[in-house]
Amino acid sequence: MVICSRAILPAIPLCKDRSCNLLPLIANNYAMNTSTHTPRTIRFKADERNIFLHILTACNLSCKHCYINKEQHGSRQLERQEIVRWLRLFADSKKTSNVIFLGGEPTLHPDLAASIILAKELGFQTTVDSNGYLFHDLLEKVTPAQLDFLSFSLDGPDAIINDPIRGTGVFATCTSNICRAIAKGFSVSVIYTVSRKNIAHLHRMGELLESLGVKKFFIQVLGLRGKSAASDSEATSRVSRSEWLATVPAVAADIARRGVHVTYPKVFLEEGEPFECAGNVAENYFVFPNGRVYQCPLCEDYPLHNYEIGEGGLIATEGLREKNFFGLNIDEGCVMNKLLQPDTIEYDDAGRARYRISCCLLKQEVG
Repeated sequence: MVICSRAILPAIPLCKDRSCNLLPLIANNYAMNTSTHTPRTIRFKADERNIFLHILTACNLSCKHCYINKEQHGSRQLERQEIVRWLRLFADSKKTSNVIFLGGEPTLHPDLAASIILAKELGFQTTVDSNGYLFHDLLEKVTPAQLDFLSFSLDGPDAIINDPIRGTGVFATCTSNICRAIAKGFSVSVIYTVSRKNIAHLHRMGELLESLGVKKFFIQVLGLRGKSAASDSEATSRVSRSEWLATVPAVAADIARRGVHVTYPKVFLEEGEPFECAGNVAENYFVFPNGRVYQCPLCEDYPLHNYEIGEGGLIATEGLREKNFFGLNIDEGCVMNKLLQPDTIEYDDAGRARYRISCCLLKQEVG
């Protein structure tokens, strides 16, 4: 039996007061050697199709920042034949097509393995985003040739940070199954959603990833939707622009020096950098069990979806929809961010935006 040679990482004492701010120290420690690890912006590709397929919304956990909104997304589990039909609906042999199986927790679905195998046969690159519990013996039912990427969600470098956000015992279960997956030859990545509760511990993820043998790391910005939109705790609160810029790029470069490929959202455009909306230049479909199909994840708490899946296939919806906003050009950058998350933008005394927000799907990579 292969066991990860993972060192036990020391815990940083938790601040009981927000005035105890570790971020300047962290930024200084990791800003010195970034010259050889300059981030690259991943531009949108017109010949690529990404299908974010939520095959159910049920989950065994209750993460504080979960974006699922059952009122808008549905609460049922797709039948096997529905998954087959929907995969065939989005398959396109002329394009690079990726399908990401999501939930809730997708491994709760008894037909996930069969769905992965079918997706591969249809020409998709396949990914599963899991909370780490890997139900229904997934690792025994598919091979690394059938499942291209297996992503695990961790929101802290140890149980002290991770488990108050994701649930008691989650860190131990998730890291154990990461070890199992890597031992079986699967390409494993880890997703870390940054919030005020865990940003001061992001820099400690490098040592954990290296010791586990993980080679891909995704840093996510906290989406103000689902539970995050309805709560006001540190685990559901976004960090400020200054905190993000002082911490994330430098820590990403440091982790990349360990041989890990790091991807994170652009969030803030550079001065003079043009705004580009993925809804205009890329094919991204966020598909939910109730048949709604969105093209912008910021809209998922609202009935603004561009499409629905019906008996006749993919049907364009009528009325005021996401697409009506994609072509608008405003000083703040992303229109949907301005409409749905206006508190994320700062203005000067003259009422001008101090910076522009990028499309939420625009990423940077390093490593």
